[in-house]
Amino acid sequence: MAECRVPAKFQIPEERNASDVLFDIVEKQSGKTVFRRQSGSQWLPVTAAEAGAQVTAIAKGLIASGIEPGDRVALVSATRLEWTLLDFAIWSAGAITVPVYDSSSGPQIDWIMRDSGATAIIAETAGHRAVIDTVESVDDSVQVFQIDVADGPGVVELLTERGKDVADEEVHARRRTLKASSPATLIYTSGTTGRPKGCMLTHSNLLGEIAGVMETPLNALLGDGKRLLLFLPMAHVLARAINLVALEAGMEVGYTSDIPNLLPTFSVFKPSLILSVPRVFEKVFNSARQSAHDGGKGKIFDLAADVAVQYSTAAQNGDVGLLLRAKHAVFDKLVYAKLRAALGGVCELAISGGAPLGSRLGHFFSGVGIPVYEGYGLTETTAAVTVNTPGQVKVGTVGRPIPGNAVRIADDGEILLSGEVVFTGYWRNDEATATAITDGWFHTGDIGALDQDGYLSITGRKKEIIVTAGGKNVSPAPMEDIIRASALVSQAVVVGDQKPFIGALITIDLEAFPAWKERHGKSADLSVADLAQDPDLLAEVQEAVDAANETVSHAETIKKFRILPTDFSEDSGELTPTLKVKRNVVADKWAEEIAAIYRK
Repeated sequence: MAECRVPAKFQIPEERNASDVLFDIVEKQSGKTVFRRQSGSQWLPVTAAEAGAQVTAIAKGLIASGIEPGDRVALVSATRLEWTLLDFAIWSAGAITVPVYDSSSGPQIDWIMRDSGATAIIAETAGHRAVIDTVESVDDSVQVFQIDVADGPGVVELLTERGKDVADEEVHARRRTLKASSPATLIYTSGTTGRPKGCMLTHSNLLGEIAGVMETPLNALLGDGKRLLLFLPMAHVLARAINLVALEAGMEVGYTSDIPNLLPTFSVFKPSLILSVPRVFEKVFNSARQSAHDGGKGKIFDLAADVAVQYSTAAQNGDVGLLLRAKHAVFDKLVYAKLRAALGGVCELAISGGAPLGSRLGHFFSGVGIPVYEGYGLTETTAAVTVNTPGQVKVGTVGRPIPGNAVRIADDGEILLSGEVVFTGYWRNDEATATAITDGWFHTGDIGALDQDGYLSITGRKKEIIVTAGGKNVSPAPMEDIIRASALVSQAVVVGDQKPFIGALITIDLEAFPAWKERHGKSADLSVADLAQDPDLLAEVQEAVDAANETVSHAETIKKFRILPTDFSEDSGELTPTLKVKRNVVADKWAEEIAAIYRK
């Protein structure tokens, strides 16, 4: 049974809590810029003193509104500065934040409100408020607030006014009721299968994540004056945790939820660090590649991409030859510099989590000069429990445990975790907790392996392992990653459980599709459904499938695939808010297409 344990040099005092991350800066460096607030095309500074005053005012309003220590307060909002201010204010009132994805439906919100017993809910917009108004569990006993109000004060103004007679000392007293062992947040899993469970994370879990990351070599790249632009949903534990890490490290943090205009925003904000999920990195690569091909420079881009991968691979092995170095220098001027400029020009690193990145994509960005440090974690581990770091990186793995944590591989290949960041259990669900945590080890449900240096590789999930009719075990994720590397492909789902061979469902990237039709002389009016059996389209998708098939044995190869008429989306229920595929939903919704793969 393989195991890797990295001891911590830090200790978390019982009297500390996560709100101290901000208020420590207020006390020691009140004039320091901690946030950047977007105002048109400008990003205006927000000092620690200004942020601390706003948080205190909001917390006073919550106290005046009857929020008691230990109460749960739900927060439904896209990523924005107010999200963080409200989060700190809820803690400062002694309460527990229950983040809710801003895309959640009425029934999803209803379940979270019922299960958590939240006494208040904060909505971002009138649209969110309209959804909440349909939720049965949000009755007269639940207070409802709104951030953006067209004809009156929003939640910040409302609570500031409501709490003006509450003394600042009351907020200080409430903050001091929180201990490291106190619950900080109740995060409901995104639910790729089954009903979401509430993960109880303590202040110690959050502080352990911060301290663990700060004890890694990443710390050297996260100092004063550096900038982080957060665009992932703050309801996701990864964005929330890195937000706190950045503040602790002295970085300036900006927020945006305008994903379609992300690249223009990068050029203005100029982030030092980019945090994202693999799908966004895939889209950046595929968009750049497609743009080059559309502009008649496709061969140059493809050569440059190959050289970037070769260069990063050789650098990791400590063996970059003179010829490769020369090629890399040429393409740095022709291609790589332009890609770095598109990301703001000063980005020193990127962190990827939430799903496997794929070694080729990791090597590409590292070869371009923007190393992507892939990590691994779950909601139950307060985000990262392992991560690659400068000087300690193996592309294709998710790194070593951060200090204070341990990874063990069970006899059946399941990844087990223990340490500072591992949660205490599921909210009001002792049965699920007992199933997930045994003898102090959290059973992740993921399959992986540790190498001799303690680097963890993820090979799949236990529940996703496909067993063919011939008894062959197949992990779908690695093949899906390779297929999605095609600029034309949006999503790939490998199927074949209890079937005679492996098949796949493929969706087409609607951003790349118009240019593909133009290059192949297809009418612009034709949809994916119209061309699902088109020989040219099938041939290009087949190339992506062939690339995946080259990485597996003959018994594991994809023999047939079907192109679906529409892409997966969160609105249609096939994707989680972090863009993970809900396999059970896909299997049900596209059962006829799957059946068609196996018809003779």
